[in-house]
Amino acid sequence: MTRREFITLFGGTAATWPLAARAEQPAMPVIGYLGSGSPDLDGARVHAFRQGLSEVGYVEDRNVATEFRWAAGQSDRFPVLAAELVRRQVSVLIAGGGTRSALALKAATTTIPIVFQVAVDPIAAGLVASLSRPGGSLTGVVSLNLEVEPKRLELVRELIPRQAPLRCSSTRPVPMPRP
Repeated sequence: MTRREFITLFGGTAATWPLAARAEQPAMPVIGYLGSGSPDLDGARVHAFRQGLSEVGYVEDRNVATEFRWAAGQSDRFPVLAAELVRRQVSVLIAGGGTRSALALKAATTTIPIVFQVAVDPIAAGLVASLSRPGGSLTGVVSLNLEVEPKRLELVRELIPRQAPLRCSSTRPVPMPRP
């Protein structure tokens, strides 16, 4: 190999190396967020969402992107907004607008994972098949306060001895037994 051929080969490799390195990098994941309100109304929720992402190593526009869609209090817009996010080919969908946004996302896709937070029975709402085996592409957090409250009261009765009556008053503290 002549000196001229070596320099041409080396120069060509050096020029194309950055292109090859960029081509090998995986695409930045995109999170789709479907909210019921607006950025102004849900600012605290969005801040908590972003903080949670950063706590597990995801920083917006550095290693993850987020696409927000807001219904502005009009839940009838959820299906259109959900379809937009699915067309965007996001990596995961967040149902930030409760049960209705989760149902709209579920109707829009069966392949993109959906994370929801609802305060209703997700089985009765048609989101999942069961709590132990949700099936499909949905998972989430459920606040079953109405269903769980009787059990909480039952546990309180079992844990507190009968001789220590509980009195609720805003002016004096409730006596609690010492362990």
